[in-house]
Amino acid sequence: MRVVQLANQGNMDLLTRRQLAVPKGVATATPLFAHSAENAWIEDAEGRRYLDFASGIGVLATGHRHPRVMKAVEEQLARFSHTAFQVMAYESYIDLAERLNALAPFSGEARTVLFTTGAEAVENAIRIARIATGRQGIVAFSGAFHGRTLLTSSLTGKVAPYKQGLGTPAADTYRLPFPVEHRGVSVEDTIKALKSLFHYEVSPSRVAAIILEPVQGEGGFNLAPPELFQALRAICDEHGILLISDEVQAGFGRTGKMFGVEHSGVEPDMITIAKSLAGGFPLSGVTGRAEVMDTVEPGGLGGTYGGSPVGCAAALAVLDVLEEEKLLPRAQEIGKQIRAAVEPLIGSGRGWPVANLRGLGAMLAFDIVTADRSPDGAGAKLVAARALERGLIVLTCGTYGETVRLLTPLTISDADLKTGLDILVESVTGYE
Repeated sequence: MRVVQLANQGNMDLLTRRQLAVPKGVATATPLFAHSAENAWIEDAEGRRYLDFASGIGVLATGHRHPRVMKAVEEQLARFSHTAFQVMAYESYIDLAERLNALAPFSGEARTVLFTTGAEAVENAIRIARIATGRQGIVAFSGAFHGRTLLTSSLTGKVAPYKQGLGTPAADTYRLPFPVEHRGVSVEDTIKALKSLFHYEVSPSRVAAIILEPVQGEGGFNLAPPELFQALRAICDEHGILLISDEVQAGFGRTGKMFGVEHSGVEPDMITIAKSLAGGFPLSGVTGRAEVMDTVEPGGLGGTYGGSPVGCAAALAVLDVLEEEKLLPRAQEIGKQIRAAVEPLIGSGRGWPVANLRGLGAMLAFDIVTADRSPDGAGAKLVAARALERGLIVLTCGTYGETVRLLTPLTISDADLKTGLDILVESVTGYE
């Protein structure tokens, strides 16, 4: 397969302008600039095409510019683009809330409030939990990623680059070790740590909520085992604590179910949603039990752009596509094909050592490790760079940057998926 030459003059010109105009704190995984995109493909400023196994960090379950989504957005733009829901409401917000309430992964009546970003959804879920319980404490996990605001950075379980230089974290935030089998941390260890936390640091009577991702995103695609959710649910019920499942990256079919928490059989009290909700348009939300959500007085929730008309139109179309194109079972099939390509690399002795293939549905990742199975962040970056040279975009993540994560559009064709996986295998094993 031909190696794609990177960063010719057009990309370099844009890169120079970027460096002069944008602070270095905004990192970009590739030195390329997008010009156009369609489904699983992106074309850069030089006309080169790349298979996209990043999906805008898990945003594009329905692919780039799905025709159904684009049509809904165009129709909305022909009517109006903004009113602020708090000034003059619109039907699409209600339609979307009703559909999300019907999809809620818990029994009983639900309510949904819409925002713009995932961090904003998490902030507001915490706001709701604190008001509903009259408590302040929030418990999160190592390896978590919940955003970059002060509060969400405090909940995020990774120092570099998200917490460096921020000083004291937001008050009343606490952390537990997340169970990761290949790191030697079990669910039992996590629950023991929670009981110790309640004994030494904060009384459970002061804790409003426990928040966790069913599959950690930036933390390395570590799965929350069903027994962890079950134990947390029991503890929350015992102490009147709310359980929040952060579905920002795992939601909307990525794991093969509408929401990642559904794999556990446990019902949370609230979920936070964003990313693939609106097919590339900024939209997020919180869906929760009605008795919890309705504790906030009028004016206590909202945002100028929250639940934008364009975002709502896109999201309604996304929900139609997920159902009509059967993308939840498609996610399971994509996952099977990824596993079939990656599993033979484990212990093969070819190229970089691969370990710890994990995930649910089409939300899968594996680690690049050294000969002694230590995390190899430099190796993972090199694998991603080699893939990019050959026309495939993949992202790394994990505590040490050792994890290669795969987030294909669920609309990707079998042929494109095979092409991308062939490139990935070649990038791990070397140019064979």
